Amino acid sequence: MHRSAKRLASLLTCAAVPVLLVAGCSGSDSDSSGDASSASKSAAKPSPTVAPAKYKNLPNPCEVFSKDSIKKMLPKAKDASGDQGKSTDNAAHGTCSWTSSDEKGVDGTQWRWLDIGLQRYDSDPGVGSGEKRATDYFTKQISEAKATKGAKKLETVQTSGTGDEATAITYDVKRDGTNFKNTTVVARASNIVVTINYNGAGLAGADAPKTADLLKQTQAAAKEAVTAATKPKA
Repeated sequence: MHRSAKRLASLLTCAAVPVLLVAGCSGSDSDSSGDASSASKSAAKPSPTVAPAKYKNLPNPCEVFSKDSIKKMLPKAKDASGDQGKSTDNAAHGTCSWTSSDEKGVDGTQWRWLDIGLQRYDSDPGVGSGEKRATDYFTKQISEAKATKGAKKLETVQTSGTGDEATAITYDVKRDGTNFKNTTVVARASNIVVTINYNGAGLAGADAPKTADLLKQTQAAAKEAVTAATKPKA
């Protein structure tokens, strides 16, 4: 009976305290203090940062090669100015392609195809620096070239003096009874990746082009394209 009276007195004491102090009787002050401390620590934590991307724009992909280069690689180009692909963001992505059909009468026809793809990445704290993203894409492009369906005599050739890193892949592919010689060069300069595909075939009895010749021309074109892509904008 004595303990009941004592408990009742304690309850009445809490009931008489202003509403703002009732929490003191229930012991919830310590919980609020813990939440505030956590929030403070969270607010003090610095946001992740990444190095800014080196290059901010891309050139017109149809203008990265000189007229002499186009004439040499595509002597009978259907349109020397190239066919530019559509892009939703010309500062981040661009493509262009050319075709050439050099008819030599009874000696057959030399057919050529050239295309270029330019890809630029910005830095993003959520996914990494522009250079890292470009490096990942560079690796992916090489893997895709090596995985070309039906590719034979595939060889990988390191290409020096072209951006920060560059790799050439040569291979043969047979389509509709014709053997096509293909060369792909993938080059990276900081946050920009340049991918060039150049292939040719001898049609109507013409001899197939030599792989070594196509490789040499594609490597030279890659150097030219990287120079154009990294040239300071006026």
